[in-house]
Amino acid sequence: MNLALDRGLALLEHLSRNPDGLPLAHMAQDLDIPLSACHRLLGDLQHCGYVRQKRKQGDYQLTTKVVSLGLGYLSHAGIVDIAEPLLERLALQSGELVRLSIVDDDRLIWVAKAQGTRQQGIRYDPDMGMEARLSCTASGHAWLQTLSDERALELVALQGFGAPKEFGPKAPTTIKSLLGFLHAARVRGCAMIDEVFAPGMSAMAAPVFRRHEAIGVISIAGPRQRLTMDAMQNLMPALLAAASELGPISNVSNLFGRPPLGKG
Repeated sequence: MNLALDRGLALLEHLSRNPDGLPLAHMAQDLDIPLSACHRLLGDLQHCGYVRQKRKQGDYQLTTKVVSLGLGYLSHAGIVDIAEPLLERLALQSGELVRLSIVDDDRLIWVAKAQGTRQQGIRYDPDMGMEARLSCTASGHAWLQTLSDERALELVALQGFGAPKEFGPKAPTTIKSLLGFLHAARVRGCAMIDEVFAPGMSAMAAPVFRRHEAIGVISIAGPRQRLTMDAMQNLMPALLAAASELGPISNVSNLFGRPPLGKG
């Protein structure tokens, strides 16, 4: 890849994880980019409207142009029209946050959501477009459960387990503990976690299949006081039904990739 392009994309990704902005020197150090090159790239990104400075000589932060690109793509890809009714129905049934993620090569990306009708208590509402942490999210486990142990561990190794302090107290930190979650998910047909991704939160997720390949995941997440293991067991038929319904119609959207000719 062209070095300048590689560095420019790295700057955008780094700023996306720091919405309050970062000073030039910090970004140059974090990404191991020479200060002068980093300043030049940020100037180019600023000129194109992707980055702004909060004040003269101040921190750099992303503009909404990056967001509008992603939202425009999702809109034209047809994913909202396809998934929205299913997600909204499941959100109404559960009263919690329902999300759709798609498999994108070696990554799982959250692309759409519907919020349940509950207005009180904790609201679990992460930003769309984030890459799911495969080792400690219900969505990640639901995708990994469809793969061999070897392939699942290969994907987790590429992404890493992450720092334990960033996740819940029950997040797996070893291969053995992760495989325990995946084997349990395969037996159930869906993944269930409790205080794994975040303290006080639980979640469940089921893979979306086209033919025999997992192309996405539908998940339900909420505070563990409401979304107990019993509640998740009761919601499992509705979750599996939504995932099963989305699979056959997913080829309407090119976001999921096109099946081979002659296959639906």
